[in-house]
Amino acid sequence: MRFIQTLCILALSLLLAACGGDDDASPATSSVAASTTIDKVAQSNGFNALLAAAVKAELSTTLADPSQRLTVFAPTDAAFTQLASRLGFDSATAMVQALPATTLKNILSYHVLQGGKQAADLSAPASSSQPTLYSFGGQPATLAVAASGSSLRLTDAVQTSATVTTPNVAASNGVIHVIDKVLVPPGVLNAVQMARANPELSSLVAALTAANLQNTLSGAGPFTVFAPTNAAFAQAPAGLSTQQLTTVLTYHVLGSQVLAAQIPFGTPVQTLSGQSIAIASGTPPTIVDTTATPARITATDIRASNGVIHLIDKVLIPAL
Repeated sequence: MRFIQTLCILALSLLLAACGGDDDASPATSSVAASTTIDKVAQSNGFNALLAAAVKAELSTTLADPSQRLTVFAPTDAAFTQLASRLGFDSATAMVQALPATTLKNILSYHVLQGGKQAADLSAPASSSQPTLYSFGGQPATLAVAASGSSLRLTDAVQTSATVTTPNVAASNGVIHVIDKVLVPPGVLNAVQMARANPELSSLVAALTAANLQNTLSGAGPFTVFAPTNAAFAQAPAGLSTQQLTTVLTYHVLGSQVLAAQIPFGTPVQTLSGQSIAIASGTPPTIVDTTATPARITATDIRASNGVIHLIDKVLIPAL
């Protein structure tokens, strides 16, 4: 009889263990998360800045809609704070309060894909272009997705990358992938804000501020900005007066929007400085200034709300 009791206890223990599951299971695999909409999952995981922006942008109802099937790249609160600091706001809360609802809606829509795509879906093939719910120029704006091993990286319109830190957080109406950076879409922020959003352009932003040109390039435009990277500024002449710095910076700006496909190769183009540059075709194209060393155009068509930015690897030097 004692032997039969022991068997019953052992069987009951095994049954309870099978039903109980793993105590360390993440929200991504829990049945609770899988039966809860994206907004509730985000709330329970502490995405306060994302949800505040969604409420102001009137997107919270979309995230709560059980009939939807969405993939959301969810920036952490720290990611929102980082962008806020780069754009000159005291906090993520201040940024959400200051930016227009339309701007927030466009930014957040750039974080959403139609359909529920797991990390494995986004990793095959290893690189892809994923259409988002944000439309620019009459077409869905895309994110470049690249997989390396178990890591997923997303490249946005300002040429910066976010890493998926926690994939496959389940929701009843889709899936959340946690990312460490707010993705910046094309055509939403002005040229100065776009430069601020890319840490590789911090020297340019500092120079614009020193020359008091930030308000000019935040205006209606349209402008074309040939933006030297930090590495380019590190090799530039130092000790310029404010007037000389202004001439140098305006030598990088055209008073119209010129996309890569519209560049008039071989034809002198007047800049806002009043002096002209010439752009030579090639791979990559190069810009000829007053020196013997041309600047290479390393990235093109970074679209701002008031024009376009092309990255270059050298500070252009006009006649001073």
